[in-house]
Amino acid sequence: MLKLTTTARYLVLVVIIIIGLHSILSVTHEDYGRATSFKNIAAHLSWDSGSVDPVPAEYFETPANPGTFISRRANASILMLARNTDVNDAVRSVRRLEDRFNRKFGYPWVFLNEEPFSDEFKTRVSNVINGEVTFGQIEHDHWFQPDWIDEEKATAGRDKMVQDNIIYGGSKSYRNMCRFNSGFFYRHPLLQQYKWYWRVEPDVHFRCDIDFDPFLYMQDHNKTYGFTITMYEFRATIPTLWDTVKTFVKEHPEYVASNNAMGYMSDDGGESYNLCHFWSNFEIANMDFWRGEAYSKFFEHLDRAGGFYYERWGDAPVHSIAAALFLDKEQIHFFDEIGYEHNPYTHCPRGEGAWQRGKCDCDVNHSFDYDGYSCMKQWDRIQ
Repeated sequence: MLKLTTTARYLVLVVIIIIGLHSILSVTHEDYGRATSFKNIAAHLSWDSGSVDPVPAEYFETPANPGTFISRRANASILMLARNTDVNDAVRSVRRLEDRFNRKFGYPWVFLNEEPFSDEFKTRVSNVINGEVTFGQIEHDHWFQPDWIDEEKATAGRDKMVQDNIIYGGSKSYRNMCRFNSGFFYRHPLLQQYKWYWRVEPDVHFRCDIDFDPFLYMQDHNKTYGFTITMYEFRATIPTLWDTVKTFVKEHPEYVASNNAMGYMSDDGGESYNLCHFWSNFEIANMDFWRGEAYSKFFEHLDRAGGFYYERWGDAPVHSIAAALFLDKEQIHFFDEIGYEHNPYTHCPRGEGAWQRGKCDCDVNHSFDYDGYSCMKQWDRIQ
């Protein structure tokens, strides 16, 4: 019989304890389980750059192609939802995008808030914008929790998420924001004149010069929704969302596109949701899609289910599921050329020559694209 020394016995005991803790954490903490899975480890070891659909060279301003960005303009605006207390972060984001992109293109900015903007906010933000800027207040019923929500049930849901340490689990205002971004921002009077928008949040970074017009590229190539980062949602925030979606699809199969992106967000043909979504703090999209019949009925269906308040449904999975189901997958575009950071994640261009051309300051080796929490491989598999 093999005899172990005292040191060896302690080492075996330590290994057993570590394995036991790993097993427990993998079951009780979804993020830990995903981060330490073999799938995640393989993702970090992979050198596959995936499929990149580059913006054609003729869209870029070059010495041989002067005046590219002033010859045509799209009917578009840059949109930020912010509060007065966000003024420092808002100014930083605006200045970064103005320097990297909009000083050349001059698209108008629209700022929305659930309360009137302060003079300080308007003065400081306007000071770093070369072109047109407008400030608007959100309609009360578009922001606050509807009267028909069962507050006792909503409170119980928030309390449970607080107990489970879910980020923003106890916040009503976060839920208001998610519902507004899902179904109301594009109805605001200040946005009615525009077809396209680029969503920007306070304190985000643009890591490369953007010497092309993404609005015109999307317009010319029949694109509807553009993204830079895709990742998993927290399952505990949307436990009934997919079943609610499947009910809508069963009732309205006519809205589902034949060449849709179901293969990106489901691993079993739609029976379950794999939690993949486009991170909507950056999105460039055609508001006619949100204003259309399919999405309008879809949002109404979700809204009446109450999941924005009984759970914590986010606008990212709502927008993503709708785009993946109701659009042809060719109408969804990954903007590799736009280096973008929303702490703690960064997308850094990896297409041939894109990093150099954009004078990027990000590290491509630390791009989030193929991190274990990223869904870029799911996007790649449907290309």
